[in-house]
Amino acid sequence: VQLVESGGGLVQPGGSLRLSCAASGFTFSSYTMNWFRQAPGKERELVAGITKFGITTDYADSVKGRFTITRDNAKNTVYLQMNSLKPEDTAVYYCHTYVSRKNSWGQGTPVTVSS
Repeated sequence: VQLVESGGGLVQPGGSLRLSCAASGFTFSSYTMNWFRQAPGKERELVAGITKFGITTDYADSVKGRFTITRDNAKNTVYLQMNSLKPEDTAVYYCHTYVSRKNSWGQGTPVTVSS
């Protein structure tokens, strides 16, 4: 399993970013995909998840109405559209899946929200 995130960066409060996670090494369309984040000095937390056909999504309360998770099974890619970003969204964002009874993580992409 390989997960490669991209799209992070520096953005002003109120701005937007779209993160991407390119997956390989497993049957992408058969698995739920998740985005987690970890802010400095804090535990890693689940931000959003999407089931294998994209029918069901779930979000942390802190991002509901601002973030949208989607997937493109033809491209083996999951996305996180982040709007109305706040300084408290600053974190390293990780793509995650659970395959063959093992958690798999990407290397993370940093997001900094600051003026």
